[in-house]
Amino acid sequence: MTTALVTGANRGIGRHLALELLARGATVYAAARRPDTLDLPGAKAIALDITDPAAVAAAADLAGDVDLLVNNAGISTGATLLGDLDGVRAEMDVNFWGTLSMVRAFAPVLAANGGGAVVNVSSALSWFAYPGSGAYAVSKAANWNMSNALRLELAGQRTQVTSVHLGLADTDMTAGFDGDKLSPAVVATRVLDGVEAGDLEVVVDDWSAMVKASLAKDPREFYAQFLTA
Repeated sequence: MTTALVTGANRGIGRHLALELLARGATVYAAARRPDTLDLPGAKAIALDITDPAAVAAAADLAGDVDLLVNNAGISTGATLLGDLDGVRAEMDVNFWGTLSMVRAFAPVLAANGGGAVVNVSSALSWFAYPGSGAYAVSKAANWNMSNALRLELAGQRTQVTSVHLGLADTDMTAGFDGDKLSPAVVATRVLDGVEAGDLEVVVDDWSAMVKASLAKDPREFYAQFLTA
């Protein structure tokens, strides 16, 4: 982790991942759709919309020394699968297609630099859904299994692929949600510690671990709280 590119680095978890990488001595390319919103002294600012293929290709050309790609950029529109299809498509465009576009563009860069690592910031919602979360949950489930597939496809070039899963962190995205929230700084530390340890999944909190464990059980047990008789 000597040279990293972090998407969505202007706020929340992405900003703290960039800060923690800088603190660990890494060179950091901080990417955001609006680089003027970045507040990361010491980082190299990049204008990047991960849904724009030309912008993604330009970032890969510019950051040719990267050995760690952190795909943190994501959106949550609140769209349901039977509601606004534009919202569903927007979430898939960013959370799945945009992330995949970044990996496809940077895979040759990582290979040239010894293999390196890819970190895909996903969610506990990769493994469940709750009312009103349909599009986000589906996009993060796709993001999670994309990491599993990419891990196999990139093994030959010795690129580690790590998927990150957590519940609520104290960010702008979760401002409207009640409940205990993790500090983004704590999330960043646990993620990077996991990457350094070679973890293929970083399950950040106990809530996410409980959700993952529930997959081995009858789904009626987990979803009883949402379903009526």
